[in-house]
Amino acid sequence: MIARKDIQTLDAAHRILLRANDFIYILPHPALQEQISNYTITFPNKNIISDNYTVVPHGSATLVFSLDRNGWYGNLFGPITKPCMVGGIANQCEMLLIIEFQPAGLSAFTGANQKELTDQIFSFEMINPVLNGLILETLESAGRSDELINRLDRLLLQHLQTAYPSALKIATRMMIESTGSISCKELSASVYYSGRHLNRIFEQYLGMNTKTFSRMVRINKAIRLMQNPRCSITSASYGTGFYDLPHFIRDFKSVCGMTPQEYRNNMSDFYSEIAKF
Repeated sequence: MIARKDIQTLDAAHRILLRANDFIYILPHPALQEQISNYTITFPNKNIISDNYTVVPHGSATLVFSLDRNGWYGNLFGPITKPCMVGGIANQCEMLLIIEFQPAGLSAFTGANQKELTDQIFSFEMINPVLNGLILETLESAGRSDELINRLDRLLLQHLQTAYPSALKIATRMMIESTGSISCKELSASVYYSGRHLNRIFEQYLGMNTKTFSRMVRINKAIRLMQNPRCSITSASYGTGFYDLPHFIRDFKSVCGMTPQEYRNNMSDFYSEIAKF
């Protein structure tokens, strides 16, 4: 099993998104980047993760392997559309391996209808017992971080099951590129699907309809803008296509459970994805 100091020795600069003493964010193998946003290895402590640490909804699933005094176990967080407070749980762990999926990425490994997983937490053993066991064995036996990442890549490549429809890829890309401002009518016309059928595909593979996903994209973009202290809340609102501040505040609160100002006052208590959108 790898140690805290080992994350500093990983020599794969082209894949490292962010690194500090207690954590590292890593891109997966290029052949997995359509399905997986990033891997995180972290050794939690209250200096970096408060007990109030909350994941901002981003519409994607996350697989979390945790090590505590009872050993390793894996939990699957289905696509999240609501804020999820994780700090208190994370700080009870010695180490975490987090696999953060791209929108619809989890469906390529499970084949499950994502609507049934949305905003739910499951033991990963229940969802995919074979892959769960192989990842746990890798976590126990890998002696270096590069060995862990390489073996994880191989396992996930071997367990890709299904591809999602090309129309979904096009639609999600268009939503992200437009910062969520493209209409459902325009999307439907672009992929030659009715709005109703497109919503069914989104619910099956992403776990939410087009309107909900569009709002996620928009608010996550606004959050990235707000992380720049020189960007005002009003500028973030206009920068994501909102034409009035009250509408932006209302949508922000519906996604994050708080106003933009409340988020800005406590930014260190929140995690928003670093690779998607």
